[in-house]
Amino acid sequence: MLKQYKDILLNREDAATKLKDVLPMCDIKEEKWEFIALSHGGLELVSHLTKNLDNNKNILFSEKVCAPQNANCEIARVSETEEIVINEDLVAAFEIQYDYIYGEAHRKHEEKILSYIYQYRKGRHFPSLTKKTVLLVDEGSETGMKMMSALKTVLLQKPKAVYIAVPVLPRDVLELLEPYADEIFFLYDIEDYVETSLYYKELNKLSDEDVEKLLQEG
Repeated sequence: MLKQYKDILLNREDAATKLKDVLPMCDIKEEKWEFIALSHGGLELVSHLTKNLDNNKNILFSEKVCAPQNANCEIARVSETEEIVINEDLVAAFEIQYDYIYGEAHRKHEEKILSYIYQYRKGRHFPSLTKKTVLLVDEGSETGMKMMSALKTVLLQKPKAVYIAVPVLPRDVLELLEPYADEIFFLYDIEDYVETSLYYKELNKLSDEDVEKLLQEG
């Protein structure tokens, strides 16, 4: 399975070009969908998707909360509006106290997310998406926590509709997200998903300057 999908996408530009074939680009343009990236890579993907469009685009910052016993195990995620999603199964399995989760979420928000907001958005708050049509975009997904966090954050603002665009994602994450989004546009849903970078031949890391430039375009 891994060999079948390895390097199936050349880079983010290639992914965006292929996504355009499954996205309703006419509706996106005419209805002025709001593009919200969920990561730096997602922001580059948005930049390619919105080429020759004047749709608004932005990024939603979030940070993961990891298990105290395992710094690589994400048990929750907090968004810049301090909405939190929790993996209840992992929390129960590790017998983690909710006080720890909320404490870590607050710390991550204060120490990391606020610094991102000031660095990349010059202190401006995340824009209101009330009664707007929103497209959440990322380059991939491992656990679905980042996407669930974004969905919760945006849905609480009472948008007109929320769609998702992601080139590759695990099949179980697709099934997890489907009840919450109006529609999910994707290229590959992979059963034995490993990590997003394996499905791109080239997935360069964006510099701070790159991110600031992409946000200025929006």
